[in-house]
Amino acid sequence: MRGDRQLELDTMRLLKPLFHVQLVVLLCSAVIVTACARGLPDFASLTEDVSPVVVNISTTSSAPAPAGGAMADFFQRFFGMPGGDAQSPVQQSLGSGFIVSKDGHILTNYHVIEGATQIIVRLLDRRQLVARVVGTDRRTDLALLKVEAENLPVARIGRPDKLRVGEWVMAIGSPFSFDHSVTVGVVSAKERSLDNEQYVPFIQTDVAINPGNSGGPLFNLDGEVIGVNSQIYSQSGGYQGVSFAIPIDVAMRAANQLRDTGVVVRGWLGVTVQEVDRDLARSFGMKRPEGALVSRIVPNSPAAQSGLQIGDVILRFGDREVADARALPHMVGRSEPGERLDLHLLRDGRKQRLQVRIGALETDERDQLPVQRDAPIANNLGLNIIDLTPQARRRFDVETGGVLVVEVVRGAGSQAGIVRGDVILSVGQTLIRDRAHFIEVISQLSPSESTPVLVKRRGQSIFLALGGR
Repeated sequence: MRGDRQLELDTMRLLKPLFHVQLVVLLCSAVIVTACARGLPDFASLTEDVSPVVVNISTTSSAPAPAGGAMADFFQRFFGMPGGDAQSPVQQSLGSGFIVSKDGHILTNYHVIEGATQIIVRLLDRRQLVARVVGTDRRTDLALLKVEAENLPVARIGRPDKLRVGEWVMAIGSPFSFDHSVTVGVVSAKERSLDNEQYVPFIQTDVAINPGNSGGPLFNLDGEVIGVNSQIYSQSGGYQGVSFAIPIDVAMRAANQLRDTGVVVRGWLGVTVQEVDRDLARSFGMKRPEGALVSRIVPNSPAAQSGLQIGDVILRFGDREVADARALPHMVGRSEPGERLDLHLLRDGRKQRLQVRIGALETDERDQLPVQRDAPIANNLGLNIIDLTPQARRRFDVETGGVLVVEVVRGAGSQAGIVRGDVILSVGQTLIRDRAHFIEVISQLSPSESTPVLVKRRGQSIFLALGGR
């Protein structure tokens, strides 16, 4: 018995250091887990803070969405909408959006509301409001909506240029109709160029984006919106780890123009460019492939007027380096028409600098002008007109006076040839100051007399004969 006891004591003495090692390992593991947990973002608090600005958007339409177009396949894949099913007279789709003004402006994707006859916005507090379309921009797949409400929570706008690859981001939307679902991930890349969109330098993330997330906000850890979730790369139609968001600075620039003028104006250079591969770089005497190689110049374009030549390699646009050909349209599109910028280029093996005056890219005529139902047609011409904002004056190149036609119904105005988007400058010999003045002037016209009306249309001033009120 005494020998067994001694053996037990000797065994415990030998194993005691091992117990200490295990205890230390367990304690260290607990400390590491606690430290890691403390280092993770507080997504719960972030979600509570930003969720009120996110909305659910549902739409109905009496006909299938138009076939074709850059977003048609994505729209069908993302929302499961049939392509031209004549047996489905009413279609429903679902998406997301977020509030950008206290009085009810909401930003979303264009393909979320494309072809809709009715748009319903549901807020976090379960209120459901009917929305109207203020304007759309198909080139960036954006739409600005308006609901009648006051003192709404407003999204805080961030700086996409401050984003770093690998940074945490969070999306809130309505995937598969599950309202206010939260997904998180990291920024995978910045300024991604996609073949179907030349004017958006996308933010690529690995945030889970599924049908219903489209149009919703992408947040940084400060609770600021830094992107609009727009597209996914998928072979199955569902999330596969690659998602794309429109940078919020691009989206807000479009939204502000849609609110003020109903159309989005972009810079225009007037060139066709191609990539510089390794062989071309060697032939041009370049150390590495970079820049955008000019392969075509549009006659009488800003590029032609600047002295740019076919075969030039554009290396820098203004103060930004042109990494490749796909980066140039982003830079040009975000430039202001009339702005003068330096082009740094390589020509015949020598670096040169030219100055170019940016032009305006032709507006997509399909995009809508603002239709303001709070400014009803108050005249017998059948015209809904609004005052020109400072931004609209720059867009239509009108210094003073004038009114913008945003809706034309049956009446003397349509018979005279007045169309949406016209700026009415004068009626008879009277220069129009604003909307109230316009209504006053036309109220004094004789229905039996023809009156010349001067309008500005697509940069040209033309007279139309108004036959009566």
